[in-house]
This record gives sequence, structure tokens and C-alpha cells, in this order.
Amino acid sequence: MIWGISLIFLSVFAVPSLLLYKNPNASELLEKVEPYQGWIGIFFCIWALIGIVVMMASMDVLKTNPIWWITCLIGCSIQTLLGFMLGYGLINKIIKSGNPVSMKKQDEFRQKIAPKQGKLGIIGIIVGIWLVIADLLLNAS
Repeated sequence: MIWGISLIFLSVFAVPSLLLYKNPNASELLEKVEPYQGWIGIFFCIWALIGIVVMMASMDVLKTNPIWWITCLIGCSIQTLLGFMLGYGLINKIIKSGNPVSMKKQDEFRQKIAPKQGKLGIIGIIVGIWLVIADLLLNAS
């Protein structure tokens, strides 16, 4: 259940970018939110990578509950992508700070991924809710 809840949390955090990229003043707001978004993204990217390793280590569940296993793997994959997308700006600031050319490329990349990040966030919310419901159903029986 923790994987589903964490995916929902991260996805809700990622969805506002879908709305912000349409606003011309969004870059100011994104810069204010970026430090929090970046650290949360990096944390959840690492958390999801651990989840993928756990899923690969528990391949026996694939035989007994294939839908659950595949859903968990998809959820962890979405969480990894969202975490990377949210953490990308902070990672770039740390690695390439002060270089105006790289900062311009980073802004262009951010504009490209913002709509995808929002759409992936919506998919993440749906998969996260399914993970929570499926976990409750599996533990109820």
C-alpha cells in the first residue's frame, strides 16, 4: 500500500506542471517551487528504483498474482520517471550551475517535459489509486 500512496503523493505534486506550462508567468512560479520539487523528485526516484529492485527480487509473486506484480512494476516505473522529471532541474542546477547556455537548454527542456510530466502525473494518480485498492482487496481476503 505504501507504494500506491507514495505514487499518489508524487503524482499530485507533478500534476500542477500541466497547468503551469500554459501560463506565460509560470517560469517564475516553477523556479520558486523547484527546490522542493527537485528534492522530492530525487527522493522518490531513488525510492521507486528500490521498488523496482524489490519487484525483480520477488518474481515468485508473478506466478500467484501477475496483475498485482505487473501493476506494482508499472507504478514503480511511473514513479521513477516522475521523480526524475521533478528532480531534473535541481540536478542540472547542481551539476551545471552558472553556465548560461546550459541554463537556457534546461529551460527549453523543462518546457518540453512539463506537459508530459502532468499527463504522467494523472496516470500515476490512477495507478496509485489502483495499487491502494488492490492492496486492500488482497489483504481483505
